Amino acid sequence: MEKPKTAVITGSSSGIGLGVARGMAASGMNVVMNGIETSGDVEESRSRIEQDFKVKAVYSSANLMTPEGALELMSTAEDNFGSVDVLVNNAGIQFVSPVEEFPDEKWQAIISLNLSASFFTSKAVMAGMKSRKWGRIINIASAHGLVASPYKSAYVAAKHGIVGLTKTLALEAAEHGVTVNAICPGYVWTPLVEKQIPETARSRGITEEEVRRDVLLAAQPTKNFVTVDELADLAVFLCSDGAKSITGTALPVDGGWVAH
Repeated sequence: MEKPKTAVITGSSSGIGLGVARGMAASGMNVVMNGIETSGDVEESRSRIEQDFKVKAVYSSANLMTPEGALELMSTAEDNFGSVDVLVNNAGIQFVSPVEEFPDEKWQAIISLNLSASFFTSKAVMAGMKSRKWGRIINIASAHGLVASPYKSAYVAAKHGIVGLTKTLALEAAEHGVTVNAICPGYVWTPLVEKQIPETARSRGITEEEVRRDVLLAAQPTKNFVTVDELADLAVFLCSDGAKSITGTALPVDGGWVAH
């Protein structure tokens, strides 16, 4: 019987990352979760993955803003499961401000977590993937990795950087059975977005439906949020044999946003 593969998903204590972790587990992989929360805060989600999918799940709160944190996370995976077969770089933060008022420390933090962390984690796993002649690196970028919006200079710069990193790593790994791709979501329905809707409605003096349609979904022609399950399904597909020739791509899941 073939040994189950292992997937490491950064920023997977909630939202998109947790959905991808559950998707990987549903496909039969053991998973390594990661976030800034304590182990106790994540225990319910971690144990539910094991119960629902009959795989093993572990959690690490390694700080991915440093190379040492990335190595710590990969060591956790290797100590528990022997190797890292799939890496999903999802961890990220956001801050919105005109560039002339953008705090320097916010720029540094966003570039560190949204871009540099993906370099550190990919660097940590690439040699092992090449030596085993199989691996998948999936970077959760954004529609903002392909187009820009005002007041998001650090986020847009980081996500454009992720797309460039994806292409470069894909070329380096192409002859070794390793694929590297970016998923570029539009607005995704998560608990965080759901919480923001009534707050935005009150601050702007409009209805919650107007916030959904005219503020959050203004750029998405379908006027529907992307779901976490859609992103998880695509990530799982990119790990399949059917996707072995897909590499170096930036795949929009954005309701038509970047088609404008």
